[in-house]
Amino acid sequence: MAGRKTDNNTVSTGEEKAAQRKQYFFVIKELTSREIKRKYSRSYLGIIWSVLNPLLMMGLLSMIFSQLFKRSIENYPIYYLTGYILWQMFTGATNAAMTTLVDNKMLLIKVKLPMEIFVLARVYTALVNLGYSLIAYIVMLFIFGIRLNWMMLFSPVIVLLLLMFSLGIAFVLSSAYVFFGDVKHLYSVVLTLWMYCSAIFYPVDQMHGVIRSVIELNPIFNYIDALRNVVIYGVLPPAWEIVRMVVWAAVVYTIGFFIFRKNKNKVMQKI
Repeated sequence: MAGRKTDNNTVSTGEEKAAQRKQYFFVIKELTSREIKRKYSRSYLGIIWSVLNPLLMMGLLSMIFSQLFKRSIENYPIYYLTGYILWQMFTGATNAAMTTLVDNKMLLIKVKLPMEIFVLARVYTALVNLGYSLIAYIVMLFIFGIRLNWMMLFSPVIVLLLLMFSLGIAFVLSSAYVFFGDVKHLYSVVLTLWMYCSAIFYPVDQMHGVIRSVIELNPIFNYIDALRNVVIYGVLPPAWEIVRMVVWAAVVYTIGFFIFRKNKNKVMQKI
């Protein structure tokens, strides 16, 4: 009898956890939908801007730099666009997640939901926007004659690892912003420097010495370079680069999540 009772309790607990996870996924979905609607609420073109924006930036940068780098970079527009869409996902996720706890203060106080959900929703929104940008990206691959290859199947792994890395940064920023509003301004400065060290629009082969070492150690460059390898050149990234991507994602996510969980009570008291 006792064994049956224990089994029933286990089943009941499992069902409750499954129902709870289902509820959390629903909340994330609704928060993501709200963020996307709010982002494009005053725009006539709406979500189409997520498709047009990378194309417009690609056209602009191509006119400026294609003549400068055409001898050292094959298919420069695709080279640039590959780096740009990943960079946009990273910055979109971390910038939006930074203010999410403050933006959703009333929900945090009134509704008993894990704080992590609000950060996850903002990061997931950036992933959805990346999906829209990929429409333009795929079209441009065909226009520039980039052939589909089996190595492209590795692309989702690269995006997933970058997403984990972004989530770790997002956890730290969202906690810090509650206590220090100036983090937003400091982070914008950091992002500017970070962008120029990510080789988005120039070839890293032309860099030498310490600058090149900094770029190659830059985690964002690793993800961008890996995606360029599988999409443009049809080869897997070097083993050392794959290891770096995994390590960066795992370590940053773990540290970020630890800091977030450790400061949850302080965040609620401050809010």
